[in-house]
Amino acid sequence: MGISLGRLYRVIADTVWHFSEDDGWAMASHVALSILLAVFPFLIFGTALAGLLGADTFAPTAIHFIFDTWPEEIAKPISEQIVQVLTMPRGGLLTISVLAAAYFASNGVEALRTALNRAYRVNETRPWYLTRLLSLGFVMMGVMAFAVISVVLIAVPIALRFAEQKFPLLKDVLALISNWSVLGTLILLTIGLTISHLWLPAGKRRLREVLPGICLTLVLWLGGAFAFATYLATFANYAATYAGLASIMVVLIFLYMLGVLFLIGAEFNASLMKFKGPRLLRKRHLEAQEHANIGG
Repeated sequence: MGISLGRLYRVIADTVWHFSEDDGWAMASHVALSILLAVFPFLIFGTALAGLLGADTFAPTAIHFIFDTWPEEIAKPISEQIVQVLTMPRGGLLTISVLAAAYFASNGVEALRTALNRAYRVNETRPWYLTRLLSLGFVMMGVMAFAVISVVLIAVPIALRFAEQKFPLLKDVLALISNWSVLGTLILLTIGLTISHLWLPAGKRRLREVLPGICLTLVLWLGGAFAFATYLATFANYAATYAGLASIMVVLIFLYMLGVLFLIGAEFNASLMKFKGPRLLRKRHLEAQEHANIGG
């Protein structure tokens, strides 16, 4: 038990030290600004593409899933602005503005990739055009995921009403299934974090190597969101400082906090792998010696 606690202490100390050494605070601000600049282009491009696929409810579905885990004081102002932007008429998918939106949306993914490379302490070896295509692929994956979910959300209530008529005894269970918004958002967030940790940074990592940092990020995310919402409701008065820019500054600060927590999760994984490596080598060495002694 003492060894485990000692190792945990070394992992935490290494995580904090490397986060500072890897310019984690600066990278978190880069991620926050890039994500904020990418949200509008992502939804504009996604709405145009989903319209071609027949998923007309893409925009409200995406807004619902993106902002459900945000405190209401933060999510409400920006979601209202997004709705206004998306209701403006635009051309088809292949217009210059929509294609530019796809490119700018991929900048948010590029910021995450760069930050994760630093957090995992790896150098990018892939050519720039390949990483950009990968980022655009992530944008397309996000759009397709929200498009499918938007179609499912239309079909599920119909199926649940039919099931209630055929199986009235399951009414309470079906009601619980229909009210899955927060759980669904957390599941989608977990999947997104997992894909980001596995595929975005250079090098290869196994699922079990990234899960600890993902779980840590989710726990810190929920705690941080609650603490930030309490701070806004109790102490903060951003309007007195930023006037008309108050809502956007609140969103930026919140995204900055999320960027810090996201990178701490990656740094935690890197530290775990760092201190686990020597132990695995020693274990394999002992196993090889035992095998040689048995063979002798």
